[in-house]
This record gives sequence, C-alpha cells and structure tokens, in this order.
Amino acid sequence: MANVLLVPHQIFTGEGALTKAGPSICALGKKALIVTDPFMIKFGNVAKVEDMLKSNNAPYAVFSDITGEPTDKMVEAAVEMYKAEGCDYMIALGGGSCIDTMKACAVVAAGGGAITDYMGRSIEEDVAPMVAIPTTAGTGSEATRVTIIADTVNKVKMMLFGPSIVPPVAVVDPQFTMTAPPSVTANTGLDALCHCMEAYTSRLAQPLTDTFALSAVKRIVANLSTCYHDGKNVEARAQMSIAALEAGIAFTNASVTIIHGMSRPIGALFHVPHGTSNAMLIKVCLPFMITGCYPRFADLGKAIGVAADTDDDKTAAEKFMAKVMSMVDEMGIPTPEQFGINKEEFFANLEKMADDALTSGSPQNTWHQPTKEELIDLYKKLWD
Repeated sequence: MANVLLVPHQIFTGEGALTKAGPSICALGKKALIVTDPFMIKFGNVAKVEDMLKSNNAPYAVFSDITGEPTDKMVEAAVEMYKAEGCDYMIALGGGSCIDTMKACAVVAAGGGAITDYMGRSIEEDVAPMVAIPTTAGTGSEATRVTIIADTVNKVKMMLFGPSIVPPVAVVDPQFTMTAPPSVTANTGLDALCHCMEAYTSRLAQPLTDTFALSAVKRIVANLSTCYHDGKNVEARAQMSIAALEAGIAFTNASVTIIHGMSRPIGALFHVPHGTSNAMLIKVCLPFMITGCYPRFADLGKAIGVAADTDDDKTAAEKFMAKVMSMVDEMGIPTPEQFGINKEEFFANLEKMADDALTSGSPQNTWHQPTKEELIDLYKKLWD
C-alpha cells in the first residue's frame, strides 16, 4: 500500500539551531509576528528570537497573549494584530499552545473568516508562512499537520488538520527547553511518549512512521527521567527535543489512538492541559490498548530493553506497560481528583465525553477498537 510522509521543509536541530536558521527564517517575508506567551518574555526566550531578527535586519511585532490552551478568541486577537502590524509571516515560540495558535492564525490570515469555519475539513490551500520554535519537548507540533483550538461557544476542542499547516521551518534548539519546570517537563514528555507509542500501535502506522516512533520511544525512556530530575542536563534536553520531533512526525502521519481521543474532551470541559490529560489516561488506557496489539507493544518493550527477545509477545508487551506506568508514578501525574475536577460534574459529562472522543476518530485507530460503553467505563476508572 502506498503511503505519504509529511515533514517540515527545513528542520534545524541542536545547540545554535536558531542562529543557523536565521537567514531561512527572515527570507519568508518582510515582517514577522512572534506568537508567544508571557512566560517566554519573562524567561528571556523572546529576546533571543528578537536578537536573531535584529541581527538579520528583520522587523517584527510580538503577540504574547497566549495564556493557556489555545482558543478561538486568542486566534482572533492574534490575526487582528498580524493584519494591523502589516506582518506577512509568523514565528511561534513556546509550547504546543503557541504553535497551535500560530497554525490557526496562518489559516485565517490567508483564508479569511473565523477559525470555526475550518473545523472538520482538510486545510490544503496556501496559508501564511510559519516558523515553529518549541520550548517544550512534548507536543511535536512543530512537525504536525494538526492544530487543536478550543471553541469557547460550543465547549469542544476543534481538531483542524491538513498538509498546509505543517510549519515549513522547524527550529528544535534545546536552549529553549532549559527553562521548563519539572511538572511541564513530565507532562509534555509523557505527551510525546503517548504520541510515539500510539503512532506505532495505530491501524494507520507505516514503515517510515515506525522508524520515527521506535527511535522516539527509546530516546524518551532513556532521557525523560533525567530531564525531570535534572533540568539543566543539556544532553538529555537535546535528546528529548529530538524525541518530541520524531514523535510528532510519527503521529501526524500515522495518527493517534484512544489516549488522545479520550484526552481532548477532558481538556475541553475541565481545562486540563493537554499533556496532563494524556498522562492521566495512560494507566487506564494502556491495559485496554495492549490486549488487541500484543506484537506491536512487544516490539516497544524489546526496543527499550525491558523485554528479552525470548519473551513471548504478551509478556514483552506487559513489561513495556509496566515501565511506562512506573514513569507515570515517578513523575507525580495527578488524578482528576488531585487536579481539582469535581467528580459529580465529571460523571455528569460521561456521555458527552465518550461521544466527543468517538467523533474525533482517534479511538477507532486503536487495534482494540472501543465502544462508547467501554470509553465510559475507562473514564470511570480514572476515579478508582
């Protein structure tokens, strides 16, 4: 069967990647809009991008009002500034929220209308030129054809997709991940782990996505704990940055499965950050996932060295699961109750969450395909 692999046109990695990418970035247009958040200004990361632009005599404006998970309102405000400032390309600096907002802005800036007009259809028309500079090793959004934007009216997370929203330029420079605190490191790192293990075990997996997914799983298992406990370890941070990129390439081409499908409704209804809601679900979803996919999960167990080549598929898969669950425990991922979600409100929304998860299409990529009733049961298990 024929497959296609979408990746950014240019990927700059390693220490000094931003400087190396400077001429390519500034060649995209006459004036940039930097899409970022207040913390990136506070930590001095925006100043680094500004210095690069100044050294290339490139004018710019800064939109720094990304204050949480991206919403339609943030997109509207950023597009308004983009037009008012006469910008003609965008640079996202931040985590997945900043990069996802930029992607949505690029669509609306070129095509007009509101971001809600684009929900449910593939974005294949030209969009505004984009540069993605991730500051977390997690979402892989710098390499994906997906953006998730909250519809504040209907209280759902819109998933927009299409080849045109893969950023043409990705700058994966570990210097920007050094300021991520342990909780963010854990949540985004486990998000990246979900990306690669879901991509590898997806019904839509293909040989090239398998290559990226396996490499990402190995890097994450080898380096995430170090980053969590020693955030100043440059080599571990660099490895995690590459892993997140690899995982992004893997899942944007092979898609995700049940964890992401169940995660989005939790985020939309209870304002849980994406990486956190994914991490919450690992322990209840993994036992469900592996029962229909022992050989693929066995590959993962052997790839990270917790299973022996002589182990049967079920044993090797369960060893992989045990390792992942130990990482969730190590990093103190909160339960819904610990996060502050009201149990009665959560249970009142079970039907909606299950319906929204199925509507996303992601759970159907799982080899053990869940019914609505099974999804509801898995949501309930989060409270056991």
